[in-house]
Amino acid sequence: MSQNPPSLRPDLAPRARIDEPARKGQPRIGMVSLGCPKALVDSERILTRLRAEGYAISPDYTGAEAVIVNTCGFLDSAKAESLDAIGEALRENGRVIVTGCLGAEPDYIREHHPQILAVTGPHQYEQVLDAVHVAVPPSPDPYIDLLPASGVTLTPRHYSYLKISEGCNHACKFCIIPDMRGRLASRPAHAVMREAEKLVEAGVKELLVISQDTSAYGLDLKYATEKGHRAHITDLARDLGSLGAWVRLHYVYPYPHVRELIPLMADGLILPYLDIPFQHAHPDTLKRMARPAAGAKTLDEIKAWRDICPDITLRSTFIVGYPGETEAEFQTLLDWLDEAQLDRIGCFQYENVEGARSNALPDHVPDDVKQDRWDRFMAKAQSISEAKLAAKVGKVMQVIVDEVDADAATCRTMADAPEIDGNLFIDDGFAGLKAGDIVTVEVDEAGEYDLWGKRLKHP
Repeated sequence: MSQNPPSLRPDLAPRARIDEPARKGQPRIGMVSLGCPKALVDSERILTRLRAEGYAISPDYTGAEAVIVNTCGFLDSAKAESLDAIGEALRENGRVIVTGCLGAEPDYIREHHPQILAVTGPHQYEQVLDAVHVAVPPSPDPYIDLLPASGVTLTPRHYSYLKISEGCNHACKFCIIPDMRGRLASRPAHAVMREAEKLVEAGVKELLVISQDTSAYGLDLKYATEKGHRAHITDLARDLGSLGAWVRLHYVYPYPHVRELIPLMADGLILPYLDIPFQHAHPDTLKRMARPAAGAKTLDEIKAWRDICPDITLRSTFIVGYPGETEAEFQTLLDWLDEAQLDRIGCFQYENVEGARSNALPDHVPDDVKQDRWDRFMAKAQSISEAKLAAKVGKVMQVIVDEVDADAATCRTMADAPEIDGNLFIDDGFAGLKAGDIVTVEVDEAGEYDLWGKRLKHP
């Protein structure tokens, strides 16, 4: 049983879980998946293709004939982490294929690790497969190596990420994602629905909808209708909500049409949860970021959402110490948080990223000032979270069970996404519960980020 402290990297995916046994003589490939949930989905797709070709997935270095490292390039610290992971894989295994966002910079990787077998960029599945074929030729057994209908998943069986698009059309100065992953490329709605239906049929109880810009979904397709499904986020959310699973929306930019999603939450069709990257609240800071938004306008939107769905949970991430951020601008952000009263808040200290336009901005903030502002920001976020959770004591709610050990059942409420938000613990009367169960509890204790509750047999 572990409680959730604030994460220094609030964008990280859950730890990949691999527990599939291999038959005798089956070629084995290891996978290290770093970065965000979108990268985790890429890892799942690569492994699904490999599994279909007869490869087994090794949970450790020593059992693998080669290792794929799916890297992150979001921040310079993430790049360093990726380089460290490549180095570890080389030491422990020796045969390493690199892919993912940092793979868009092959010269940079080879400068540090020239002995790697191959480098491919983000979502270049065919090139990854080609590299694996060269390193470890496939040896499929058509009578044994039958691909499960739901593919290979790296998350617990009861929830799954559902990626609806790639790329992004924004040009935020601190971000190089469009350079690495390209412009918005939405999947047809019928293809998303087919995948979602298969996941639910396989036992998935929660679908976590992800992309670079979820609310822009379908814009590049001109919101086309194909095979009975329209490529628009409101229509897609409604269609997904008809499948009977929890549907949670991540990375939703606050366009005006997002307000159309809120009635679906009020009606219980999708979870009353929005993950929105506000980034900052001061208009001058947002302008330097090239973010077309304003703090006052977003406060009006938040009020409108809460008027429609009072139980809505709002999560966001912010950047402190952005170039040119003054103490007055930072104080505006703290004051905005007091007004917005967001439920879940994550924060990054600004870092230069090679290729980002923000690197060239004047008046970079000293590291000690960034750290001080991060500390003050997180203290404010913690106090808001503590008060929000204290108000839930005595309430009855549904929770989904993630894990059961000797001490407790670790669960999440509708207000909690895996890994990045809090937990609810049932530490008495949890015998017989298993991962994926959805049960009713009464909250009887609250902490800074987590809740405790007792299970109600007859809600």
